[in-house]
Order: sequence, then structure tokens, then C-alpha cells
Amino acid sequence: MKYEVGDKIIVLHSDEEGKVVELMNDKMVMIEVRGVRFPAYMDQIDFPYYKMFTQKKVVEKKTIHIDNVKKEKQSPRKKVADGVFLSFVPIFDKDIFDDEIVEKLKVYLINHNEEEYQFKYKLKFVGISNFELNSSLRALSDFYLHDIMFEDIGDSPSFEFEFSLEKPDKKKSPFYESQIKLKGKQVFKKIEEIQLRNEPSFAYELFKVYPDKVEEIKMDLSKLGNAGYRFYDISKAKEFLAPARSVVDLHIEKLTDKWDQLSNFEIISLQLETFENYLELAHLHHLSSVIMIHGIGEGKLKDEIHERLHYKKYVKSFVNQYHHLFGYGATEIFLVS
Repeated sequence: MKYEVGDKIIVLHSDEEGKVVELMNDKMVMIEVRGVRFPAYMDQIDFPYYKMFTQKKVVEKKTIHIDNVKKEKQSPRKKVADGVFLSFVPIFDKDIFDDEIVEKLKVYLINHNEEEYQFKYKLKFVGISNFELNSSLRALSDFYLHDIMFEDIGDSPSFEFEFSLEKPDKKKSPFYESQIKLKGKQVFKKIEEIQLRNEPSFAYELFKVYPDKVEEIKMDLSKLGNAGYRFYDISKAKEFLAPARSVVDLHIEKLTDKWDQLSNFEIISLQLETFENYLELAHLHHLSSVIMIHGIGEGKLKDEIHERLHYKKYVKSFVNQYHHLFGYGATEIFLVS
């Protein structure tokens, strides 16, 4: 290994000096430059003394008069405030055929803004929470979250964040939510792209600028009342809702008598519309869970339902396991109370 932890280095493309803080693999190291850590390929850095011996410095001789010496102005360099990102660093290994494969991804939260944030973080696989963290993110810094095995990308990992300002500002939003969901093909393409560009990582923008507070819109209800509209107490809203069901059978023959006259597209559209309606009713009626019977078949209805559940904020988790009444043909959905 050319480098060791603690070695001083210089970044070739920027001439900035730093040091090695972690040996990632036989091609990459983690370096620290001006307090910021980031991964780099070994051919992107070198030892500073090599530059000292290979470059000749031209020093112009001048006569300096003591009354002409000016006080040096300190102008610290800062990163451009261009957003907060979720960054992934592929870690490579060799398989039994000595081919290079991706073993895992190192996950970092990168802050290129000059604001500090508090954040709540959740990693979910197929909608089920796997890792949670509450912490703070300093300005112009990065935060290592964890590793994710590359084989787990097929389980639809979802990276969910809730940000808030470290120093509250009345003009700014009290919080901001952002989510990144990875898919296998998408990750493969990203890794191929960074290998072609000889870059160590790829990233997704979580937000560019922390949002301002949205002012509440006050509506004059007196005009609507004079126009004949009726108003109801929100606490009695459930009285005007259709009843909810704890078990919903989505088999098409349960939904319509004319199912044999429908195309396949019309059938699945009706099933999904029914699913959406009863899931929403279960949420509005504050049910803790609801079972959707989708059957087994080719799995198209089940897959579409599971895909949509990932984007429902009031869905805590869901599971498709053997049930003594429905076998594997139903999904139980647990809702946020």
C-alpha cells in the first residue's frame, strides 16, 4: 500500500494539502482537507515532498523597505453553498474469478451550505425501518451514516430525512422532509458513470436552499356562508365519511358484476382505485391496520400495491406473510396512529 493513515498528501487537481485518515481499499483512501473528509482515488493525490523536489521555485529578488510592508489580509476559502446531498461511495472487492465487484456502499450526508442543521434519519427496506439516527450536521462538512451491502439494493432501500435549522429562524420553515429511494438498475448505471469519469462517488440532492416558512392562507368564511355553504366541526368529520373496513377483498368479482366485460387494464385500474379509497378511509378513521386481499396470480396487483405503499406517509410498515385465512394472497398494512 502506497499510503498509510496519517500521511500528508496533496490533491493534484487543486494543489490543496491534506492527510490520509482511512484506507478504503487498494485503490481508494479517505482524505481530510481543511477539516472536510472525502474519498479519493490514489492517482488523484500524491506526497507533497514529491512536488517540492520536482518543481523549481522562481524567486524574484526585491529590495523591501520597512515602510512599504503591508499587513497581510486573511481570506479563508469557503465552499460554495450549493445544497445538502446524500452521497454513496462504492467499495470494491474481488470475487472467486478475480473480477472486481461492488461489495458495499458507504453512505454520507454532505452539507455544502453555511447553515447547520438538526436531522432525523430513517433507512427502510421494503417499507420496514432498519436503521434510525438523530443528530446534527455542521456547516460545510460531511457526516458518515453507515454502510449498506450492495446485495441489499434489491430490497428497495428508502433513505428518509427530516431537517430543521440548528438555530431556529422565524422566517424559515420549522422542518423540511426529503426522501431518496434507490433501485438496482439506477445504481448500476450510476456506478458505471463514475467509473468512466474516474470519480469515487455519486450523490443525490436532498435540497439546495432550506425553504422559507409558508404563510398560512386565511380564508374569509363569511362570504361562503352567505353563499349557502354549510360548515362542520372538524372533530365530527368522521360522521360524514364512508365506513372503513379492516379487511378489503380486491378480487375483481367482489368489486363488480360485469368484470368479464372489462379489459385487463380496466380490471387492475378498478382494483387499485378500490385499494386507494379503502386505505385512505382506514387512515381517516384512525385504524391501526388494514388487510388488502390481492390474491397470488402473477403478482402484478401485489407489486403495484407494495410500490404505492412506499410513498404513503401514514403507512408505518406492511408485510406479506402466510395468513391462515388468505395464505400468501394478502398484505397487512400497519398505519400511523
